[in-house]
Amino acid sequence: MEKRLILAIALSLLILLSWSTWVSKTYHIENKEVIKEAPPAVLTALAQITQAAPEPEILPASFFPFAQEKYTITFSEPQAAIKEIIFQDYQSYKFPLEHGFRLTQNNWVFKQSRVSRDEVVFLYRDQEKEVSKKFLFHNSSYNIDLEIKIRNLSSAAIKTNLTLSFAGMNFSGDQNRVRFQDVTLAGKDGVQHSNGRQELALPEIKFLGFRDKYFCAIIEPLSDRYSAWITKLNPKESEIGLTSPELTLAPAEIKEQKFRIYLGPQDLQLMQRINPEWSSIVHYGTFNFIAHILRQLLEFLFRLVHNWGWTIIIFSLLIYLVLYPLTLKQMRSMKEMQSLQPQIEELRKTYKDNPQKLNKEIMELYRQHRVNPFGGCLPMILQIPIFFALYQVLMRSVALKGAHFLWIKDLSEPDRLLTLPRQLPVIGNEINILPIVMGIGMFFQQKISQAAGTGSTEQQKIMTIMFPLMFGFIFYHMPSGLVLYWFINSAMMLFYQLRINRKK
Repeated sequence: MEKRLILAIALSLLILLSWSTWVSKTYHIENKEVIKEAPPAVLTALAQITQAAPEPEILPASFFPFAQEKYTITFSEPQAAIKEIIFQDYQSYKFPLEHGFRLTQNNWVFKQSRVSRDEVVFLYRDQEKEVSKKFLFHNSSYNIDLEIKIRNLSSAAIKTNLTLSFAGMNFSGDQNRVRFQDVTLAGKDGVQHSNGRQELALPEIKFLGFRDKYFCAIIEPLSDRYSAWITKLNPKESEIGLTSPELTLAPAEIKEQKFRIYLGPQDLQLMQRINPEWSSIVHYGTFNFIAHILRQLLEFLFRLVHNWGWTIIIFSLLIYLVLYPLTLKQMRSMKEMQSLQPQIEELRKTYKDNPQKLNKEIMELYRQHRVNPFGGCLPMILQIPIFFALYQVLMRSVALKGAHFLWIKDLSEPDRLLTLPRQLPVIGNEINILPIVMGIGMFFQQKISQAAGTGSTEQQKIMTIMFPLMFGFIFYHMPSGLVLYWFINSAMMLFYQLRINRKK
């Protein structure tokens, strides 16, 4: 029973690893724009993150850079759009983002009107209307204020509405695009999370946001009650956006629409300073509640030790101490089960042709010796939500990007002790030592656990080798911070197993 449970967990981890590896590949490929006939009223956005520091490039005449303390933005002048953001605090990570807008019935070509230290203004003007678009920056913040003013220059009233959207959300695995993980729509009836695959509409939106692995984009209307929607562009992409109520402008009237925008890391403290409700963007899935508790504990420990490696080690020890009574019960149960193996083998030989009688006799044997065959499962079951919640926290923690520990250069990536000149089967061209050490530790833990019994079956001997190999493979390409957690957990299991064996 225990072996089957461990096997089920291992297979679940393997599926999780495969999914994570498939998603992560999309972060290392150069962005390719898709240019198409624009339908009425779209604001397009396409985001991708690349890990290498960007190479200097000569920008086309329609693009110009705008530097702030935390990032450098590249604007597209004709669209009055943010084309790209390079974050200085995260190893100069590039976040290409086309962020323009059009009113519903026109495609306009803007001109740069004014650029100062903290604002950029674009202007469009024809015989009927004048439209200005002003980006107001806060030098030490990822928050951007957007003001759009529409002025009626004609002698008659005009009606329109404003639609802003983010297009290019990819969930197909296309390696030329980032694969967005979640869309958040916050309305009067609460917060909805969507993967972008289903079309939906939500009236009276408070804010709209989408995120990928580390970064997010949020837009919050401040002037009117906007509605939000998700529309399928094609089988591979979706578009999300906001639409204003109908705007009626009398002759010479000016309508102003204000928005608050956040383009930056999924850092809850930063986001909550701007708007506490934005914290709902950071969602960890099924085990969201547990994940937020673990995140807060990790952040508290980091404030004490100021090193993410030691933070994870202390965290691992605390989790193990909390679960220690159950873990001790598990080890004792395994020891008792192993001591009964010779008698169980005799029963199997005696009742090999009568499975029902065999099961009845085995259960009677357990009852006589007061052994619960399921007694060792509970600690492992309790570890499952903790592990998957911690996996989400560590996988998406911007704070771990570039965090060093011993030989590990980045705790959010595999430890990469050595890089080989050529690819090898399964492991690629990287030698990750931490999963190997973890697998060796698991092997000895299994070996010592079996030594506590009176004998080992052939199946147990095979699993003693197979489980460490399987877990080593599963963890080989995982973030080293997560492997470090599991390694400490396995080391503690080994330590206490040795103590139990000595008391035998």
